[in-house]
Amino acid sequence: MSTQHSTTLVRRRFEGNNKKQKSVRDHLLATTSVSLCRTTKALLAWTMLAFQRAGRRKTLSGASRTRMSAALPLPAAGEAVSENRVPIAAVDPSATHQRRAFILGVVQPGLAGLMDGSISSLAPLFAAAFATRNSHTAFLVGLATAIGAGISMAFSEGLSDDGTLSGRGSPWLRGSVCGLMTFVGAVGHTLPFLLPAFVTAALIVGGVVIAELLLIAWIRHRYMDTPLLAATFQVVVGGVIVFGAGILIGSS
Repeated sequence: MSTQHSTTLVRRRFEGNNKKQKSVRDHLLATTSVSLCRTTKALLAWTMLAFQRAGRRKTLSGASRTRMSAALPLPAAGEAVSENRVPIAAVDPSATHQRRAFILGVVQPGLAGLMDGSISSLAPLFAAAFATRNSHTAFLVGLATAIGAGISMAFSEGLSDDGTLSGRGSPWLRGSVCGLMTFVGAVGHTLPFLLPAFVTAALIVGGVVIAELLLIAWIRHRYMDTPLLAATFQVVVGGVIVFGAGILIGSS
C-alpha cells in the first residue's frame, strides 16, 4: 500500500510540474506574441508616416505652384493667353526630383516587398497550417518563410540594379526597404499562430491578411495613381488565389 501511495504522490507531483511548465510556456508565448505584434504595428506605423510625409510634400509643392500661378498678372485685352502661365524658371525642379527619387527608391521596392511578403507567403503558411492543424508548426513555417523571403528579396532588389542607369537610387536603401517590408508582410499574418488555439489563430490570420491587402491597395492608389477599386480588386484576387492554393495543398 505504501508503495502504491508513493507512486500516486510522484505521479501527482509530475502532473503538477507539467501543468506549471505548460502555464509558463503559454505565458511566454503570449508575451512574445504581444511584443512581436507591437513591433510589427510600429513598423507599419513608421511606413505609413513616411508615405504620408511624402504625400504632404507633394501637396505643398502643388499648392506653392498654384500660388505662383495666381500671383502672375492677367494678360491684357487682345493678348494671347498662354496655356501654362507659370514660367519654367518659377517651377522648383527639386521638389519633383525628390518625389520621383522617393517613389523609385522607397515606395516601389517597399510596395514590391510588402506584396511579396503578404501574398506569396500565404501558400506555404496555410498549407502547413491545414496539413498539421498545429499552431506551433504553422508559426515555425511562417517565420522561416518570412526570414527567407526577406533576405531573398533584399538581395534580389539590391543586386538587380545599382541605380546608375535607371536612376532608382542606392541599391543598399532599396534592398533594405524591400527586404524589411517583405519580412513585415509575411510575419504579420504569422504572429497569430503563436496562440495555441488553432481555430482562433486562423480566424485572426484571416483578418490580418485582409488588412494587409487593403493597405497594399491604398498605397497603390496613393502613390501609383491606381484607381482604388481597381487596386483593391487586383490585390484581393491575387491574395484569394494564393490563399486557396495553400488551403487546397494543406487539405489534400
